[in-house]
Amino acid sequence: MPTLSQLLLYPIKSCAGMSVREATLLETGLAAHGVHDREWMLVTESGQFLTQREFPRMALIRPRPDGGNLRVSSPGMGDLLLPLAWHDEPVRHVQIWDDAVRAADCGDVAAGWFTEALGARERLRLVRFRQDVVRPTSVKWTGGLPSQTRFADGYPLLLIGQSSLDDLNLRLRAAGRAALPMDRFRPNLVVAGLEAYEEDYTAFLSTGAAEIRPVKPCARCPIPSIDQGTGVPGPDPLDILQTYRANPKLDGGICFGMNCIVSAGAGSVLRVNQDLTAELAF
Repeated sequence: MPTLSQLLLYPIKSCAGMSVREATLLETGLAAHGVHDREWMLVTESGQFLTQREFPRMALIRPRPDGGNLRVSSPGMGDLLLPLAWHDEPVRHVQIWDDAVRAADCGDVAAGWFTEALGARERLRLVRFRQDVVRPTSVKWTGGLPSQTRFADGYPLLLIGQSSLDDLNLRLRAAGRAALPMDRFRPNLVVAGLEAYEEDYTAFLSTGAAEIRPVKPCARCPIPSIDQGTGVPGPDPLDILQTYRANPKLDGGICFGMNCIVSAGAGSVLRVNQDLTAELAF
């Protein structure tokens, strides 16, 4: 039987992840300890979103809930405390892929901290996803089912089967390369007990009232080449993945993992080692 082997949130988009033992499953993704997945995001002064593609050292910025704050640390920097309570934050209009979003600006202190931590030549801004904003996902891949997300790329959850990574690592070792940890692929849900790449063909995974529906293969960018412990780019696994994971449905995009929506049971609690029921799509 499939089991949920890891639960991960990324409070600040493209910064270090946070492994948790349990999380609340919301339509917009996971929440735990008072924070949501991809609730904050770095942008340029003009509002364009930023990731490890531009600043690999974002991997070293570590956000953690601490009482009523999000404590953010980075090597060589004093910690930054971001209050979780909402105040009258000014609106900043930001762009994430094709979506224009009204976000909350987190102020000049946070902007200066992140600019210094990343050694940016131009001033950066930190924004937070507003409580009164809905960012719907595309229904092209959901079979018409509505969904929403915060600052994730396109969907509220990313799921990867542990066996899929194990298979990739066998291929990497056969090519004389080092195996990669799961954090290179930044999933929210890691599932043990599926066959390699079986998540590609899973109609839904369920536990209790919760139902998670994989809807779109995750086409990969170069971020998996970045060591999440050092922030240093290295050999890119895409050259191995492209030999067997190019997906014609995404114009040959190299895919690993599945983007998912919550099709039932929003508000349910997920726990590590929880048993799941998998219904295959064929």
